Amino acid sequence: MKKKPLRLLIISLIAVAAAGTGIYFLVKSRSFTSTDNAQLDGDIVTIRSSVTAYIDTIRFSDNEPVKKGDTLVLLNTTALQAKVQQAIALLENAEQNLSTSDLKALASSQNASASLQNAASDKQSIAAAAANLEKAGTDLNRTTELLKIKATTQEQYEAAKTTLLLAKADYEKAVNREQSTLTTSIGLQTQARAEHRQISATQALVKQRQAELNLAREELSHAYVTAPFDGFVTKRTIKEGQYISAGQTLCAMIDNQHLWVTANFKETELRKIKTGQPVEITLDAYPDAPFTGHVASFNGATGAKFSLLPPDNATGNFIKITQRFPIRISIDHLTPGKTSSLFPGLSAFVKINIQ
Repeated sequence: MKKKPLRLLIISLIAVAAAGTGIYFLVKSRSFTSTDNAQLDGDIVTIRSSVTAYIDTIRFSDNEPVKKGDTLVLLNTTALQAKVQQAIALLENAEQNLSTSDLKALASSQNASASLQNAASDKQSIAAAAANLEKAGTDLNRTTELLKIKATTQEQYEAAKTTLLLAKADYEKAVNREQSTLTTSIGLQTQARAEHRQISATQALVKQRQAELNLAREELSHAYVTAPFDGFVTKRTIKEGQYISAGQTLCAMIDNQHLWVTANFKETELRKIKTGQPVEITLDAYPDAPFTGHVASFNGATGAKFSLLPPDNATGNFIKITQRFPIRISIDHLTPGKTSSLFPGLSAFVKINIQ
């Protein structure tokens, strides 16, 4: 009879312990939300050629770790260097043409100025010729009157008449020369304006040649393909001696130094999740080495909206399916030593503390 109360006590203690454990795990489970629909992510960059050339040397092996700035591929630079030299020659020629245009414009301006001065001098010559013509006319009139009264000789009269004709010819010559000088001056001024406009055109050509030289040098610099960041280089699709075109894929690089986890939670769980909440991360590849992190951000839309053929619920029969929403989770204290064995795409289990 004494054993029966003891047995009841033990059973009661076990029941209380089981209930307490159940309540503890129930409360604890409500403090977390988790999913195994998650994977490790990182930047994967396709390395492409910026120029068209033959491949001289490949300085990496597939799946080899590299550092930022390491040379991956050396392209043949013969044609690219020739383009640079050609661009330099064209630029020098354009600069020489600019200097010539400057000199031509200066000479045209000086010629136009000299022609204007000649025109001013011709006006003075016209004035002098007009004065001589007027004097010769006066002298002829006086000589004619004197001849009527026999106060002068016929020879003096003829001389005065000849002097008038010569003065008239000199006056007409001066007028014609002045008109010719003005026409020449107008032509030289027009030429000077054209030469100055030619300077602007030549300056534009110099800028164009300079841009072509910069482009040629930029293409030459791209003959040395370097790693854009620390990581692994993989998916090599080229061989030495191969002729490649601009834009052609050479390889791919994986940044395993800056990793994060993308977890796809059900839309019904989103109301509990907020940025900054702590996260426990376990990778299937390394279950005994968990990581910690925190919720960094929410994606802009559900995963279905980014699929190749997004669902259109307006067509056909509608079947409601709970959508998955991607969430980005940053990993805390991810040291370079730990990243050497971590790769994008590894499956993960995440548990977010939603309290």
